Amino acid sequence: MQIGPKIKELRVIKGLTQEELADRAELSKGFISQLERDLTSPSIATLMDILQCLGTNLNDFFNDSPEEQVVFGKVDYFEKYDCDLQNTIQWIIPNAQKNTMEPILIKLEPGGSTYPDNPHEGEEFGYILSGSIVVVIGSKQYKAKKGESFYFKADKKHYITSKSGATLIWVSSPPNF
Repeated sequence: MQIGPKIKELRVIKGLTQEELADRAELSKGFISQLERDLTSPSIATLMDILQCLGTNLNDFFNDSPEEQVVFGKVDYFEKYDCDLQNTIQWIIPNAQKNTMEPILIKLEPGGSTYPDNPHEGEEFGYILSGSIVVVIGSKQYKAKKGESFYFKADKKHYITSKSGATLIWVSSPPNF
């Protein structure tokens, strides 16, 4: 493993010059320069000092686990169509049920609805992208249209329906779909 470029990357992220890093680690600027170009190797003690100045440690520095995916596109979505409820659900964050929230994209056909959801711990949030919906919470109904959002505690039975069809983003925390 080439440690020089990785040390340089950390130094740049921290906004330090080679001279500033050298001063903090009580080393010469020339040594830092050679180190970043992999022309020299530090002792373990020196490497630990440099990493401490960069806000990390040996374990994190040598951990080469891949970064988690942050941006997702249509190729990452999982889609399910429900003929009975006349809706399509797209999980827009793969494996979101392992997270503290689960955003999904729902397309309700005219007359479509979602499954009634029993009361549970957590919250529900949604944003209507097109059309209009009725959010049913217990025995109360709330209308929302394109450009509007909804939010409620999920401690009562709830579902969404639409007479004219709608597309919305729905976020459930904790995941409940």
